[in-house]
Formats: sequence, structure tokens, C-alpha cells
Amino acid sequence: MDLEKAQNRIIDFIRNETGKAGVNEAVVGISGGIDSALSATLAVKALGKDRVLGIHMPESGLTPATECEDAKTLADWLGIEYRTIDISGIVSAFMAAVPESESADRLTRGNLKARTRMSLLYFHANQLNRMVLGTGNKSEILLGYYTKYGDGGVDLEPIGGLYKTEVWELSRRLGIPEPLITKKPSAGLWAGQTDEDDLGISYVKVDEVLKMLEKGVEPEKILNASGVSVEQLSSVTRRIERNEHKRKVPPVPELY
Repeated sequence: MDLEKAQNRIIDFIRNETGKAGVNEAVVGISGGIDSALSATLAVKALGKDRVLGIHMPESGLTPATECEDAKTLADWLGIEYRTIDISGIVSAFMAAVPESESADRLTRGNLKARTRMSLLYFHANQLNRMVLGTGNKSEILLGYYTKYGDGGVDLEPIGGLYKTEVWELSRRLGIPEPLITKKPSAGLWAGQTDEDDLGISYVKVDEVLKMLEKGVEPEKILNASGVSVEQLSSVTRRIERNEHKRKVPPVPELY
């Protein structure tokens, strides 16, 4: 990929799409990870630092202090307005209001946290007449590796055309602080969670597989070329098929 061309296209995309909506300002959830760092950086280049609000939404007792520090470091580096909102009280209030919550598994609880963050981003976007910029990359979108109406609930996906490995490449090109690029990717929805552990495959390998699948390469050739196991390839293809509904608007029955 021509990274300079990709960068310029994304910047134009942000400007054009916000302009169509009649706004020229954005809200971005800043987790302390590289995807949100790149999205915020491109938003600043497109709109200007005074028109981008970064919101960090940690969960007390779970989010590592280093994540909060990295999010603040990014905001200071970009020179954008920055707010921190602890979601633990909101999540606790929800759980207390639902008797069945005590038996909820960690995925259900994790999705609740993602949707809480989405609600906070939209509260600020509505209040300030801004658009919510997402932080999902192409690898996550193809795999459906995100929460429907959580981190997938956004107005624009600026880096949605970049595979995870390309996110790292463009981030380095833009000079984003290296510690943000090299840290292990994690949604931070439960203690010790990492993306690659969940997926059972590294992003380097999953991107190789996804690119070949998009080109229609046969499974046997993918296995030989990428070196992934049969189980890993099957897991990737199952995720793509099972999560197709996340990539589409809700279906409506044909009545006429």
C-alpha cells in the first residue's frame, strides 16, 4: 500500500464526510492503544487540533494505569482537548438494576462496557454537535472482532480500510510515540485480555490470511503460503461468516 496516498485519502474522507453532515468537529475515544491513536492523529490533520475532543474511558480497578498514561501522552502530543470518564460507576449501576447480571459471563459484561463507552461518546457528540470517529481497523471489521453497537457504533471509520499491520506502518510514518505502537493490542474488557490471545493467531498472520481470502485464494494455497494451521484458518473463516451481520444494517422484511 502507498501509505502517503492512504493517509491523504483518509484525511480527505474525514473532511468530506463531516462536511456532508454539516459539522467540522469530532469526538474520538482514546484507549491508549494504537488504533485510537492513529484515528485521533488523522482527525487532527483533517480538522485541526481545536476541533477534536479525545475521551478516555477507563474502568477503575481494571484499566492499567499505563493505559491512562498513554492516552494522556497521546492527547498532549496532539495538543487536543482531553477528558477522562471512569465508567465503573455506570457499569455497576446497570448491573445492580438487572437481577440476572450476577450470572453474566465476561463477554456479556465486556460488551456492556463497550456499549457504555459508545453512549458516552455520543452524549458528547450530540451535546457539542460533533461526529463520533471510530477506531476500528480492516482486520477487526472483517473478522467482526468488535462489539456491535459498542466500538462498532460510530459515524465514521477512518482507518477501516487499513489492516492492523498497515495501522502500525502508517503510525510510524506519522511519528506516533513508539510505545503505543509496540504494546500488545487489547480491548481491555477483562483482566489480561489481548486481541491475539482471543483470536488464537497473530495480527501479522491473520492479515496474510485475510488478504489472500479477499483475493479468492484457495484454502490449501493459503495454508502453504502463510504457514497457519488448519484450525487457525478455520477460525478466521468462521469469524468472517458468523459475524457478517455486524457489517450490515439490520435486515428488514420485504413486504411489497
